[in-house]
Amino acid sequence: MRSRARVYVLKALGEDDLMRVLERALIVSAGLPEVEADEEALRLIAAAAMGDARRALNALELAAELGGERVTMDATREALGAGQPAFDKGGDAFYDLISALHKSIRGSHVDAALYYLARMLAGGVDPLYIGRRLVRMASEDVGLADPGALRQALAAVEAYQLLGSPEGELALAQAAVYLALAPKSNSVYRALAAARRAAEAHPAAEVPLHLRNAPTKLMKDLGYSKGYTYYHDDHEGSFAQEYLPEELKPARFFNPRGEGWEHRVAERYRELIQRFQAAKNDRHPKG
Repeated sequence: MRSRARVYVLKALGEDDLMRVLERALIVSAGLPEVEADEEALRLIAAAAMGDARRALNALELAAELGGERVTMDATREALGAGQPAFDKGGDAFYDLISALHKSIRGSHVDAALYYLARMLAGGVDPLYIGRRLVRMASEDVGLADPGALRQALAAVEAYQLLGSPEGELALAQAAVYLALAPKSNSVYRALAAARRAAEAHPAAEVPLHLRNAPTKLMKDLGYSKGYTYYHDDHEGSFAQEYLPEELKPARFFNPRGEGWEHRVAERYRELIQRFQAAKNDRHPKG
């Protein structure tokens, strides 16, 4: 069916185009006989319609009813505030805006992030939905580059739950600004994706015997937990033992890039890998 279908992309109309649509609706049949309109009111409708002629005509009709068959600025403001959202919830515009907010924060563009946040709030998006997306961004795009970002996002959600609108929206804006300004890292996001691919490829890889719990005598007799080295008693011995299943060695899922606080994480990670290798070489020298 799709191969036989012809797709037309409907682009948003410009304000001048919408003005012509509205002016024609006042002259031709639009269910609005003998309606007059102030030009500034029509301009306001055209600007608020977000390029959608249907939305503009609906607003015009409602403004005419509220204005007593005259489209005034007061009637237009009331019409636009009485149920004309800035976009259709769940429609393409909704997802375009949340995508733009996410990508602006990821790109460290504070002003764009604030603009798209304001657009969504004005359009009637549930502020807690935005808060949940901010929490996701804190983990996905900031991550270990600034561990405080996740706390900021969670605190913003909690603040909104406490205060509601409009006061709580300021906390969401604070979190959005913090996330946009923060250094960025998606190392944990990529590491989890890599680990998931490994789990799918090796869904039944056996856990090494020394890592298994041994609550029963039978399990102990089978070698469960045998030879396990407790980290706090013997650091180097703990480093020398294997942790991954045999099929996955020597997998490396985590690859810190080193931006922000993650620079310290990267140094620690490299140090640990070196210590792991040195400990294994000491326990199992070559030759």
